[in-house]
Amino acid sequence: MAGALDGLRIIEFAGIGPGPFAAMMLADHGADVIRIDRPGPGSPTPETDVLNRSRRSIVVNLKAPEGLGVVRDLVRTADGLIEGFRPGVMERLGLGPDVLMDENPKLVYGRMTGWGQTGPLARDAGHDINYIARSGALHAFGRRGEKPTPPVNAAADFGGGGMLLAFSMLAGVSSAQRTGRGQVIDCAMLEGSAVLMSMVWGFRADGTWRDERGVNLLDTGAHFYDVYETKDGKYVALGAIEPQFYEAFRRAAGLLDDPSFDDHFDEAKWVLLTDRLEAIFKSKTRDEWCALLEGRDACFSPVLSMEEALNCEHNQARQSFLNVAGVDQPAPTPKFSATPAQTPRPARPAGADSADVLKALGYNAEKISALIQNGVIGG
Repeated sequence: MAGALDGLRIIEFAGIGPGPFAAMMLADHGADVIRIDRPGPGSPTPETDVLNRSRRSIVVNLKAPEGLGVVRDLVRTADGLIEGFRPGVMERLGLGPDVLMDENPKLVYGRMTGWGQTGPLARDAGHDINYIARSGALHAFGRRGEKPTPPVNAAADFGGGGMLLAFSMLAGVSSAQRTGRGQVIDCAMLEGSAVLMSMVWGFRADGTWRDERGVNLLDTGAHFYDVYETKDGKYVALGAIEPQFYEAFRRAAGLLDDPSFDDHFDEAKWVLLTDRLEAIFKSKTRDEWCALLEGRDACFSPVLSMEEALNCEHNQARQSFLNVAGVDQPAPTPKFSATPAQTPRPARPAGADSADVLKALGYNAEKISALIQNGVIGG
């Protein structure tokens, strides 16, 4: 059974982080994504490269005029293109949107950068931590009185970058199918990480969020929304915001008759009650707390390691993780009822599909052989 994006073709210029993640999301759900890799030694273990799963690879020398011709032939067959170079690089190669969209007017040209295509920082280097620093997001991540703590590279690279680009590509293709006109997508991780904080900006506007770390409802300022260490040195997460969930937590934890835990939205009590809960949670092991609180609508969970997440009964029941070619990895998501995603294929070695891709474009065996011998195509 084909995935929901069967029939969609995307050309991906190989990169790191957000671009490959966007391409993975599309490929997971059935899009034919062809990755253009650069000449040179590829990964010795491509099957461990989870972000590059489920697509074909062709190696093209973009410094050769014939290589640029191959790329243009490929793009003429595509619905969309994903590139993550600094602004101006594709134009200098002769593969800018003006050129490629003139040959394929319905092309959706997705550009993934940290700062965006314009602005004073557009050509500066950066990583996830830099983009969330300037978007205001990093300032909110951390505990009271401590330095900001980046959530690995999830907020800009993947949430505000790759995921947003995948959404944007589909929105652009939908528009192109209606109008016959493609367009350029300027996807900036700085702005993507900012839009992930939209609810917090709303809280700020209505006066319920202070521009200070660790003092607010969702940033570990509240005793009922925090992570606590247990007796055995493990951790549990508590998110009992609503009164009914807070009451369920108090009842299961034996705190229903303790008046100090009444009126849980009284911010003046939060620091004291956090200290109380730290001591309480350290009185039992994580498993003991799970036995006491799970299934009670207390918004409670154990904090699982990656290994533990693989063995979690709920995750196994839903097949949230898969093992592909010996590599544990998250399964394609979300789940579609009529067009479920297929089991991902391991990442292909760079250039493994060069000949097949060219053959499908109409190149004959003699031409393909010449391109390989001349170093234009790798495989």
